[in-house]
Amino acid sequence: MNYKNKPFYLILFVLALVVNFIGIATDFFSDDPGLYASISKSLVYKHDLLQLFSYNVDWLDKPHFPFWAIFLSFKLFGVSVWAYRLPALLFFLLSLLYTYLFARRFYTKEIAVTAVLIVMTAQHVLLSNVDVRAEPYLMGLIIGSIYHISLLYKRYTLADLLLAALLTACAIMTKGIFVIIAIYGALLGQLIFQKKFMDIFKVKWWLLFLATFIFTLPELYSLYVQFDMHPEKVVFGRHNVSGIRWFLWDSQFGRFVNSGPIMQHKSGDIFFFVHTLLWAFAPWCLFFYYALFKTFKSIIQKIKLTEYYTLSGGLLLLLLFSLSRFQLPFYTNAIFPLFAIITAPYFYKQLPRLGNAYWKIIQWIGVILLPVITIAIHIYLKPASATWFIADCLLFGVIGLFIILKVSPLKQKAFLLNCCAVLFANFYMNTTFFKTLASYNGQITAASYVNQPQNNNQHIYSVNASNNVFQFYCRRPVNFVAIDQFKNFPTGKNSIFYFSQPSIDYLIKNNVNFKVIKTFTNYPQENILPAFINKQTRYKVLDRVYLITK
Repeated sequence: MNYKNKPFYLILFVLALVVNFIGIATDFFSDDPGLYASISKSLVYKHDLLQLFSYNVDWLDKPHFPFWAIFLSFKLFGVSVWAYRLPALLFFLLSLLYTYLFARRFYTKEIAVTAVLIVMTAQHVLLSNVDVRAEPYLMGLIIGSIYHISLLYKRYTLADLLLAALLTACAIMTKGIFVIIAIYGALLGQLIFQKKFMDIFKVKWWLLFLATFIFTLPELYSLYVQFDMHPEKVVFGRHNVSGIRWFLWDSQFGRFVNSGPIMQHKSGDIFFFVHTLLWAFAPWCLFFYYALFKTFKSIIQKIKLTEYYTLSGGLLLLLLFSLSRFQLPFYTNAIFPLFAIITAPYFYKQLPRLGNAYWKIIQWIGVILLPVITIAIHIYLKPASATWFIADCLLFGVIGLFIILKVSPLKQKAFLLNCCAVLFANFYMNTTFFKTLASYNGQITAASYVNQPQNNNQHIYSVNASNNVFQFYCRRPVNFVAIDQFKNFPTGKNSIFYFSQPSIDYLIKNNVNFKVIKTFTNYPQENILPAFINKQTRYKVLDRVYLITK
């Protein structure tokens, strides 16, 4: 790294932190964060860390670790949107630390810094730090586990053994045991490529497996207490559901082979993540594909690589995702630190003529497209205030200009300009676009109405288990009533029901009597449609949500 370029790396690092954290208090605009937050809130209200509930009903879908982290945040800072996102953002910071430590161990300081900035500016990482699910936790836990395993590979220390086991166990208690494919797969690949496969039988690895199992016991015990001890409970429409079996098989591998209680009826597209990464790992995906090609070429030519952890762990998990029928864009976030470490060295290597030609073409795609798309969105969105947009243009425009004038060589200039472009786009998204989107979430406004003092004595119900944003924003428990049971629900003035437009249409179609208390404008999609972005056509994709009584 050229000494005179260091200030630009530092400035963009600080701005990347700002952009990743600036949406911490933005209202929810999708359902999954509302679900995670509601379940964590129930842990606080019920004073029970072992059992997970949604709408006061036993909930069995994800492991406990993220909920425990959010519970701790809620206990320290109170129940709020920003307290929900805080622990995830802390694990995101942990992923940056371990990305740097791992890359610095095997590569140069310049490559380590570049890898960190790639992680911070990957499009779906920036999105996931606002639309928080489990991915920020997994990013920090997986790269952290692999880092300590790489240290353990060279020398045995109790600290690395315990940290590797603890981080691996927390990753398992975040998403299920499939995450060991990335973690242990990274180790296995390193051993195989270095022709030391028999080293897997060393005592330290069996101690690692044992310690990981011990650290995972809180999850197994929690599932046993809530489900295995109570075969009479009805889960997934049947009795005798084992929470431990769900955790060990159905929740992950059962989904991948499509044999569990939750099944996907469409066929998986083996190339789904190939094209999904083009935007999810933007603006770095095309750089990553080139780095991957060169890495495989080196392996075929029997050229020794610096390390094999990142390639083995990242690609094994990506392959598993690709073969699964459950394919969602955010699945790959967990291995973005590994992809970043694979990509970063090629911003400093001398490339062949065709490689340089490819690099020159792709390096400007993000630099041009991201600002153009952002400006176009602003023009059509027509937000109430343009203050943040003006600040965005001035801040990143000035930085971009200085990068163009002051930074050399060309690869570093292109890298920094790509960082600048993606941060420009996401600064706007986090300060303006997502807040506009959240303002059309009828679940939030309906909950605000329910929270008014005159409704303090009302019992609150929802007829759809996916109305989790409403559940979270209500300041008291929300119970669930199946829509087909609403007709026979006891008539009374002390009950308020939350209904979406399709649910109201169902009542009307079936001649069920009800009284509307209040209606609210709502954007019912999680996907962002072009018609919504355009203020002139936005009304076409809006509907209403209702608070009703019998």
